Amino acid sequence: MHSLSMEPPHISISTMIPTASWFTPKRLLGIFCMINMLNYLDRGAIASNGVNGSKGTCTKPGICTSGTGIQGDFNLNNFEDGILSSAFMVGLLVASPIFASLAKSVNPFRLIGVGLSVWTVATLCCGLSFNFWSISVCRMLVGVGEASFISLAAPFIDDNAPVSQKTAWLSIFYMCIPTGYALGYVYGGLVGTYFGWRYAFWVESILMLPFAIFGFFVKPLQLKGFIPANSEKTPALETAVSGVQDEPLSLAEFRDQSSNGHFRSKSETKIFDQFSRLKNDMTALLLNKIYVVNVLGYIAYTFVLGAYSYWGPKVGYNIYHMTNADLVFGGITIVCGIIGTLAGGFVLDFMTNTLSNAFKLLSIATFIGGAFCFGAFLFKSMYGFLVLFSIGELLVFATQGPVNYVCLHCVEPSLRPLSMAMSTVAIHIFGDVPSSPLVGILQDNINNWRMTTLILTAILFPAAGIWFIGIFLHSVDRSNEDSEHQVSTIERSSTTPLLHEKTGETSESLAQSQEC
Repeated sequence: MHSLSMEPPHISISTMIPTASWFTPKRLLGIFCMINMLNYLDRGAIASNGVNGSKGTCTKPGICTSGTGIQGDFNLNNFEDGILSSAFMVGLLVASPIFASLAKSVNPFRLIGVGLSVWTVATLCCGLSFNFWSISVCRMLVGVGEASFISLAAPFIDDNAPVSQKTAWLSIFYMCIPTGYALGYVYGGLVGTYFGWRYAFWVESILMLPFAIFGFFVKPLQLKGFIPANSEKTPALETAVSGVQDEPLSLAEFRDQSSNGHFRSKSETKIFDQFSRLKNDMTALLLNKIYVVNVLGYIAYTFVLGAYSYWGPKVGYNIYHMTNADLVFGGITIVCGIIGTLAGGFVLDFMTNTLSNAFKLLSIATFIGGAFCFGAFLFKSMYGFLVLFSIGELLVFATQGPVNYVCLHCVEPSLRPLSMAMSTVAIHIFGDVPSSPLVGILQDNINNWRMTTLILTAILFPAAGIWFIGIFLHSVDRSNEDSEHQVSTIERSSTTPLLHEKTGETSESLAQSQEC
């Protein structure tokens, strides 16, 4: 016989766990990798010659050639063309902490569905844009759509990865960044050249649509450390915990609570609570020494890589007179990005994935990689440069898995979405966004590309030094702290990852545990 007070938790828990046998952790990783690759394919496509295009030109005799791509159709100057990239980043940076904060009151899996839906509609509208301002707004919305995914995908992967392979799984996910960029250059060039730049965005929208639908219609997963945000089931859980049934409202009370003033006050209170919660969480992150040290090193690291990606081909052309500098630097980045990122994850798992070991790998790989890159730019021979630079890039990219592992495991589970969001915001605002123009200013003043790149590369050594400090800080893996402080076994059940290889057996065992 079941007790009346225990039935709501029984119902809530059994319906929270997915019953589709095909939806396994590995398939979740595969789906998230495809979404991540599409996100970065879009970034590569808009930068490709086929989509971005060029402005029309006129010679002195009055012979004019029409422009191509976005820049040609909208007659954009280089400044306006560059704003398209910045507009995307504005949407991404503004929306990331908002989605991370909402994860505490809305199911995170559904938030990913909302974000991907915005992304799908925004890319569709990019192809329908009619002037500079319309496509700028659409690009900003693409950034907003991606914000939910980058904040929440990594915590979901960390929840469901095997304990001994957590960094490897994260590395597989982040390997999609260089791969997606590379595919985007090729995809944008082919589709833009043969069909027109608008079709590139329309095809992206179609490719993302199934994932947006998936985010809404699959049984939602719950992140560790979050009580399921379900308006119908949460009251039942709270009633079961307290053991007190809510008394029915009288008609007068109902009328009073239905007044506009009451609902307006309730809405204002909810917004205030949301901002108050975000403020408290931000304070907790800033007071976390491990997190701050990790992000500071990540900013310096990203500053260098952002400038490499933008100025690399120009450097290769000016110093080593490479006729195919785009292809050379693109190829090195793709190969070293994939191999290095995967290797970093597997090495940390082999060492045993702890915060201290992560900082050791971050500092050593960055220092040695920086030394190889610095030595490469000292070489006068192009072939010597390519060998040393490739080894350096391989080592530098090995940090991708470990640095994100630290972001996830140095905070309690309920702070992980905000941790990932603010890390992304910080590395862009202080890292790759300002690095390209600052390097340009430096080059304008010293007019020596070799010296400019040596000064830039030297910043990798402070990055390694900052991460080296992390080795000596008192580090505790806090990934299980939330579940240890829950007030009841019901809430503890709610904090576990809800994706298992054998979901049917899990549901049955949890249901039996609620019997008298």
